[in-house]
Amino acid sequence: MMDLTEKLIRREDKYAGILMNIHVDTVELPNGDTSVREVADHVDGVAVLPLDERNNVLTVTQYRYVFGRTLLEIPAGKLDPGEDPATGALRELREETGAVPEIFLPLGSIVPAPGCYGETLHLFLARGLKMEEQHLDPDEFLNVERIPFDEMVHRCMNGEIDDAKTVVAVLKTKLLLNL
Repeated sequence: MMDLTEKLIRREDKYAGILMNIHVDTVELPNGDTSVREVADHVDGVAVLPLDERNNVLTVTQYRYVFGRTLLEIPAGKLDPGEDPATGALRELREETGAVPEIFLPLGSIVPAPGCYGETLHLFLARGLKMEEQHLDPDEFLNVERIPFDEMVHRCMNGEIDDAKTVVAVLKTKLLLNL
């Protein structure tokens, strides 16, 4: 088997931000040629599929500036430096929806755009929800809605929901729980 590793030759830092750093790397390819890789290193994140006792999913709808439209998503957010993914996911779930689960299961991790975007998203399933008060960040505006799980599956499959973390979490939960 061929070694597919690309070796870093040179890095040019282009931008250092709050959520991400951007750099352009020159790499040596497996055949000895060189190429350029544009990379956005983003902080890791978490996402939670909260499923209530009636098999409704607590969803959030928020405006996503990059796409110029609102998206229906599961609750999600970024991890604080050194924060455990489960701890961060529970924090984000409570902040965005007010939900606190009795049962909290990992659904694995995904890399949303491995061609240029350095982020891992850790996915979780929350059940046995107890509702408390929301604690949104000052710059966070969203609507919370309960949508039947079967409808979420249908919307994911027909392309109406195109947020990757939501699609993956819904379909993994469908297989896991055989709903």
